[in-house]
Amino acid sequence: MKIATFNVNGINGRLDILLRWLQEAEPAIVCLQELKAPDEKFPVKALNAAGYGVIWHGQKSWNGVAILAKGQEPLQTRRGLPGDPDDTHSRYIEAIVDGIVIGCLYIPNGNPAPGPKFDYKLRWFERLSTYAAELLELGAPVALIGDFNVMPTDIDVYAPDRWRDDALFRPEVRAAYAELIAQGWTDALRHLHPDKRIYTFWKYFRNAFARDAGLRIDHFLLSPALAPELTAAAVDKFTRAWPHASDHAPVWIDVKD
Repeated sequence: MKIATFNVNGINGRLDILLRWLQEAEPAIVCLQELKAPDEKFPVKALNAAGYGVIWHGQKSWNGVAILAKGQEPLQTRRGLPGDPDDTHSRYIEAIVDGIVIGCLYIPNGNPAPGPKFDYKLRWFERLSTYAAELLELGAPVALIGDFNVMPTDIDVYAPDRWRDDALFRPEVRAAYAELIAQGWTDALRHLHPDKRIYTFWKYFRNAFARDAGLRIDHFLLSPALAPELTAAAVDKFTRAWPHASDHAPVWIDVKD
């Protein structure tokens, strides 16, 4: 079963990109981030026509997450990350699909750092870690999937020294990610490709994609009940070369049915 994540960077503006990729890749489950659309503007009809049931958590102009399931409706189990009732950002949605708990997330960018946005990012990570520990206690197959906005190690960024003070690479953020992994989660791409430079994001500026000056910030974290079923993991880098593409490429894993 192919499970994918794709930060679409505006679902309505790049709907043609998304639909083209869905047709070519045929993933069974997809997590989307950065919808940049309120709930009522989400293109549910187009995705249904492409063969996918969908749940979504939108927000005007910013953020937004969704889960797609081919040929079925995802069973929503959570809308929003627990731990802060005053947080109005649309950054987490969760569903059960084919017996797997799918948590789709979009962690805050956090720049400029230090500052209030960076503090919010660290608090969001703390809330995620608390909730992730609860998910592990279920003993069920769980996948936390999406744009984590963190490069975990130097191999995950094309020029580490240029990024040391960025909110995606500061030691506090990398430590938060490492603490999350230490709970018992498996970083799927790094597990299968321990020494390979793999990027999922390339800026629009300075010819970054052509130079392969990228970052690995889109991740799959698998629970102990799901990690042994992992058989493959890769990035559909070719989509980044399409006209009007997102600055992220879809990332996918295969797990045994």
